[in-house]
Amino acid sequence: MVEQLLIDRLKQGEESAFREIVETRQGMVYNTVLGLLQNAEDAEDVSQEVFIKVFESIHQFKGESAFSTWLYRVAVTTALEFLRKKKRKKRFAFVTSLFGENNQPRHDPADFVHPGVQLDNRENARLLLATIKKLPENQRVAFSLHKVDGLSYQEVAQVMETTVAAVESLIHRARQNLKKMLKDHYIESR
Repeated sequence: MVEQLLIDRLKQGEESAFREIVETRQGMVYNTVLGLLQNAEDAEDVSQEVFIKVFESIHQFKGESAFSTWLYRVAVTTALEFLRKKKRKKRFAFVTSLFGENNQPRHDPADFVHPGVQLDNRENARLLLATIKKLPENQRVAFSLHKVDGLSYQEVAQVMETTVAAVESLIHRARQNLKKMLKDHYIESR
């Protein structure tokens, strides 16, 4: 009820309602985006973009799902759009470097570690996060929402606009792929 009043105030353009939504949801949005992007600076920028989109598109929120579900959906979509743009820029930078311009592609730092990881687990976390990044997009999203953000299968299904069975399948395939990739890594590193 209180949340609905807040949303109504936001739909009327009240800045205080927007500020309240940002203050209460910024941690959730940042963590979701960070889990997908694995870069703190990019996650900050994209999180801000998420809230701008929320402000601009709040009238599209019909209340058919929980506000948090809609917000997760906006966050995931915005993060994935950012990754796609970044990938296109890298390809363009690579192609232009082939033609003699001195634009070198910017590489992501290989040593990203989520801030919530304990110091003694950092090396394993680096490997796991790098491996998660290699998963197909839909598996990566489902796995991150469930394992990193702690959403239930039902909540992940709502965010991804799919069925619980599809989410279960995506997470199962993600686990299988992670096991295979990590097993291959450990066999190679012996």
